[in-house]
Amino acid sequence: MKFSQYIRHFFHPKKDLVPVFERQASYLCKSSETLCRMLESIDPALWKQSHKEIRALEHQGDALLTEFRELLSGRPLKPGYRANLSTVAMSMDDCLDVVKDAAHAVLIYDPRKIDPQLAELAQYILAEARALRDMLPLVLNVRRNVAAISLLCDRIKEQEHEADEAYEAYIGYIFSKEEDFREMTKYKNLAELFEKATDSEKHVADSIRIMLLRYEDE
Repeated sequence: MKFSQYIRHFFHPKKDLVPVFERQASYLCKSSETLCRMLESIDPALWKQSHKEIRALEHQGDALLTEFRELLSGRPLKPGYRANLSTVAMSMDDCLDVVKDAAHAVLIYDPRKIDPQLAELAQYILAEARALRDMLPLVLNVRRNVAAISLLCDRIKEQEHEADEAYEAYIGYIFSKEEDFREMTKYKNLAELFEKATDSEKHVADSIRIMLLRYEDE
């Protein structure tokens, strides 16, 4: 059985299986949207509530990953295909973890201000999350959607590169403009976490691209 047939078998609409990737993408988008809203304010009470919401979504993601593993264990898949699907699911879960860590860092660092550059980095996280949300349903029919999946992978790669450039520019900015060393350290650490989140989302896209290469080789 070819890779595309395995994928269709795993996600066949008549099977009693949950579309795990789509739910993961939904959680990631909601978490990213909440993080962006969090950065629109310097109200600690709003930060605390936002972090609570993101943490709840991350906990749902953990439960979903456990469910995914149980579902996957009962599917007649070859080891290579099983590993590909597991990598995507685990990478999506890692994204949720990093977004939660970023929100937690805002809460515990209690920065004096939220620079527009930080808010911009959060928008890159959200943009990549939305691209993943658009991409993952297409995996259900690889043969028909190779071009569309590749295009979205490229989009995420471009967004991650733009986020890298924005991160580097912001680091230069705070080192040259911020005189308070403690505040500078807060901004630097927050920016690193936000940039890490965009990297983790690109890792998901890279994992899906590997799945495409396996399909094209068959």
